[in-house]
Amino acid sequence: MDHSKCTLFSSGLKGAEETFGEAAEKRNIREVIYSFEGHKLSRDKNTIILNQEELERGDISMELASRMLNRTYYETDKIRKVLQTIFHMVNGGHQVFVIGSIQEDGSVKGGTGWAVELAKMFSRPLHVFDQPTKQWYTWRNGWSPDSPRIEYDTFVGSGTRYLSEAGRAAIEQLFLDSFSS
Repeated sequence: MDHSKCTLFSSGLKGAEETFGEAAEKRNIREVIYSFEGHKLSRDKNTIILNQEELERGDISMELASRMLNRTYYETDKIRKVLQTIFHMVNGGHQVFVIGSIQEDGSVKGGTGWAVELAKMFSRPLHVFDQPTKQWYTWRNGWSPDSPRIEYDTFVGSGTRYLSEAGRAAIEQLFLDSFSS
């Protein structure tokens, strides 16, 4: 993989996304951060602040999001904007990498789970590092243990704000394995 032709998409938040961005920056990989007015970022490089019209392109029924993630999302402006921003990230990147926790029902915990569900809907190559088991999994109509590599010029790095040392090491190893030459 030629890192000079790659672009990482994220929302620049503390934890996994910040760490994906740092790993990309060390390798001179272009980074694009999607956000919205008033959202506090940990990384602010090549940030695209989505206006109302752009946010609405990623609009989703909160009822549908709640059903797909098996949890309740209430109609709050901030949660809606976060989910809309995640749409732009996944729409921009072809391959999706997430650090989080895979739940018993196969969903991924937290707002991060929306990136996972969108990747499934968009038929994107999808990989989740499950922090509790310290293992990468790839989605193939179910989760299978794997050792993924970045294989596309555009990719998403998303995940939990509560990044463990294992999650941090998994991101670094992903970049080492993908860009070792």
